[in-house]
Amino acid sequence: MPLVAYKDLPTFQRLRQEGRTVLPPERASHQDIRELHIGLLNMMPDNALQATERQFFRLVGESNQIAQFYMHPFTLPELSRGAEAKTYISKHYETFDQIREQGLDALIVSGANVSRPDLDQEPFWEPLQNVMNWAWENVTSTICSCLATHAVMQFRYGQKRTPRKEGKLWGVYEHRVVDRAHPLAQHTNTLFFAPHSRFNDISEAQFNAAGMKILVKSEKAGVHMAVSPDGFRLVCFQGHPEYDTISLLKEYKREVTRFMNGERGDYPPVPENFFNESALEILKNCEKQIRGGSKTPDFPEEKIIETLDNTWRDSARSTIANWAGHVYQTTHMDRKKPFMDGIDPDDPLGIRKNKV
Repeated sequence: MPLVAYKDLPTFQRLRQEGRTVLPPERASHQDIRELHIGLLNMMPDNALQATERQFFRLVGESNQIAQFYMHPFTLPELSRGAEAKTYISKHYETFDQIREQGLDALIVSGANVSRPDLDQEPFWEPLQNVMNWAWENVTSTICSCLATHAVMQFRYGQKRTPRKEGKLWGVYEHRVVDRAHPLAQHTNTLFFAPHSRFNDISEAQFNAAGMKILVKSEKAGVHMAVSPDGFRLVCFQGHPEYDTISLLKEYKREVTRFMNGERGDYPPVPENFFNESALEILKNCEKQIRGGSKTPDFPEEKIIETLDNTWRDSARSTIANWAGHVYQTTHMDRKKPFMDGIDPDDPLGIRKNKV
């Protein structure tokens, strides 16, 4: 599904430079292919705003070629922003009012950084509920990533996340598809890896109590992917299928920098199951230099990048391709209507009907 560069968004040029297919609007207008309009509610902080945007754009654009994708990024004005990010958002993002006026076929909601112990104390809490409630009534399907999943599980299903006793879950973990017959899991590797980066968890028992259907889980990382009781209108990830190969490395570098600046007392552990032996040796030497008092050690980012493997991208693409394909098959031609005439909102993929 090619992305369409219908606006002057820097991400489109960046993706072209990476060799990815991005259609100019004049070319898109001559193709007899249906448009799909997908919103991206980007709640990430300033230093991750554009990277998150690119990650989700890549994931959607690489799925397959049955439609033209028009991506509509927007954010919440209640989130604290610096001057540069505000300028970028003002120039390139839409407002939620504009999104509601135009309508969407589907929606993706990113994670966010939080500073308070309870999500309902965050400034984005009520605005996020407004977006999610609108999407539930007007959008075919919504994907939630990490914190967005925790938020919607709390305000829609009454299931609050809890801090992990073991500390932060950080790394790449093995997962299994536990419902192979579900349309979103078909043609996906039944055993695959996925990255996680979180201090909190919604347990399998909590997902079950909410009536959610678990599709993918891990012995170490818990539930990775679950869907709403109807099977499609809400797709929740606790992990990060959108992560680039270098995302966890960037997070680790950030934590090392925080240690060097005195912002954290302990030297950060490495993400689990991510670095190979060669990379670990390089990072161990870097740690020795830093602990030895070197004031300006060069973090060996480029050397590490050469050693990294991506063990989750193909499975993520397959899942998103399934999702986008079923949005295509069920959404109404009118973007303000979530489903084609005759589609049951309580069973949009016909899962229950087919079991009868």
